[in-house]
Amino acid sequence: MGPKKRSRRELHELEDLVAKHARIEESGWTGVNERTFIAVKPDGVQRRLVGEIVRRFEKRGFKLVGLKLLQASEDLLREHYWELRNKPFFSGLMHYMSSGPIVAMVWEGLDVVKTARKMLGETDPVNSLPGTIRGDYCVEVGRNVIHGSDSVESAQREISLWFRQKELQCWEDGSKHWIYN
Repeated sequence: MGPKKRSRRELHELEDLVAKHARIEESGWTGVNERTFIAVKPDGVQRRLVGEIVRRFEKRGFKLVGLKLLQASEDLLREHYWELRNKPFFSGLMHYMSSGPIVAMVWEGLDVVKTARKMLGETDPVNSLPGTIRGDYCVEVGRNVIHGSDSVESAQREISLWFRQKELQCWEDGSKHWIYN
């Protein structure tokens, strides 16, 4: 699937957002604007873990800039998991991810991609340390509660799949002086 075609209005909104981020970076807060995509999978939503997961990211000091509850379409899931399409578990993964609502989120902060991956724990919960989300709440790899982008590039791609630019908020976090040196 090719890149999305954007309307003139969406392009202007994107330009405005880029300008806002440029002003923030000029103020000396470089690196703080890294973003990652996090999704609470259907089992995490059904088990009512969304609040706990949001709490962990907020307490860590990351800023929530996008959040929505949705039933993912087959097209969205197929594009999201495109790299896994030839794996034997792909069909089961598609069924699982479309079995209920998903909470999609975008978090922002310094090294948020790498830090979020550590907070999530290993994909296979057996290998996840206590204190990680999967270490605390998961037993089986097929029901591992949460997805997180594995690189900055993946985060950018996944965010653009799950969110329109106008759904992401650019807001001033008053606590950043207490989080960043």
